[in-house]
Amino acid sequence: MSLLFAWSCTDSSTSGLNEDDFAREAILVNWADNIIIPAFEDFAAKTSALKSATEQFSNNPTQQTLAELRQEWVESYTAWQRVSMFEMGKAMELRYRDNLNIYPTDTDEILENIREGTYNLELPSLNNSQGFPALDFLLYGLDESDQELLSYYTTHENADSYKGYVTDVATRIDTLTGTVLEEWQNGYRDEFVSNSGNGANSSLDMMVNDYIFYYEKILRAGKIGIPAGVFSGTALDGHIEGFYSKVYSKSLFLESLRASQNFFNGRHFGSQATGESLSSYLEFLNSTKDGSALSGLINSQFEEARLRAEGLESNLSDQVKKNNTKMLSAYDALQRNVVFMKVDMLQALNINVDYVDADGD
Repeated sequence: MSLLFAWSCTDSSTSGLNEDDFAREAILVNWADNIIIPAFEDFAAKTSALKSATEQFSNNPTQQTLAELRQEWVESYTAWQRVSMFEMGKAMELRYRDNLNIYPTDTDEILENIREGTYNLELPSLNNSQGFPALDFLLYGLDESDQELLSYYTTHENADSYKGYVTDVATRIDTLTGTVLEEWQNGYRDEFVSNSGNGANSSLDMMVNDYIFYYEKILRAGKIGIPAGVFSGTALDGHIEGFYSKVYSKSLFLESLRASQNFFNGRHFGSQATGESLSSYLEFLNSTKDGSALSGLINSQFEEARLRAEGLESNLSDQVKKNNTKMLSAYDALQRNVVFMKVDMLQALNINVDYVDADGD
């Protein structure tokens, strides 16, 4: 369904209030100071711990240091779900998301990089052999048993290269994160907040577009739709996050969904407090759809999607293979919020879509 057609069929309205009368800068302040920067600070602390655990493992590869490294990996990967949507400023320049979370990871390329030893992880061509998915493979996927997996880091002829690659991947995650956080803390925050106009290049318009892009393409399609075969016609059980660890794909999705809803409601990071938000903006405009408050419809749909996702297997790969109908049901619940946000919300806020919809949905 084309965007034009969707707009022509929607029955949404506002009270006649002007979106320009809302304190747009207050949203930007809340986003920057209470959500984005605190989330990146938390994530940076976790990527630093991940790097340290990687170094300890490389210096002494044992069952204990492997377990400690795996724990730091999943904690960092979970925290990543709370910052991945903020692809603005330096993050956009660095193609931050592409460096940290392209999956499925290219295992052949990883092994070739280790074997050859001449890789440069700054090359865009190696985006799919680094980041969290690469660590997933290196910490869980090299062999079935932990004992055999550890041998790659101890007795294998390329053991030093394996240890070096794990360290390099974790270091790059930490370095890129530090660079993004530093820009937010030293100049970009003020630039972001002061750009409070209502044009296509304003911070609010760009952030809203990035947020909806993230929800539609990264969360809805990437985490659920693609594995379920919505776009390919064939289920792709290997196209999930945490494929090799086998237990985290559902929890990573739920954390991403939670972060997306919290952002919509302006909930402060790590707190129940809220500030100005997309939800309060829609409430200010008295935006409705079919007689119901649009902000309430969006929140209800978030809850519906969460309810359906909570009924899935912890390993979404298993869910796809056992009962893909449940995955498709979760996708449908997510899809309804694409319409509410991408069509009705943008219409109410007078914001135009700035990205191309090319996945055929």
